Amino acid sequence: MTKSDFVEKLAAKADLSKKDAAAAVDAFVDVVTEALAVGESVQFTGFGKFYVQQREAREGINPQTKAKIQIAATTVPKFSAGTALKSSVR
Repeated sequence: MTKSDFVEKLAAKADLSKKDAAAAVDAFVDVVTEALAVGESVQFTGFGKFYVQQREAREGINPQTKAKIQIAATTVPKFSAGTALKSSVR
C-alpha cells in the first residue's frame, strides 16, 4: 500500500477530504519523526511502539572486495508491534 492509497482509505474511513487526510498523515509522520529525533518513543497501546536504538560499531565485509571494514556505531529507528496488531495479522 502506498501513501496515496493509505490517504484514500483514511479519508473514506474517517469521512474526511483527501486533502485533510493527507495533512493528518503528514502531521503524524512529522510528530513521530520529531519525537524519535530527540530520543523519545511513541507508543500506541495495542498497536505498537516506535523507538530508537543504539547499534554498536562492528566489523563487516565488503561483498565486492571481500575486505574487512569497520561499520560505525549509529542510532536507528525501530518498531515493535503490539499484541492486538500481532493477533489481527495472524
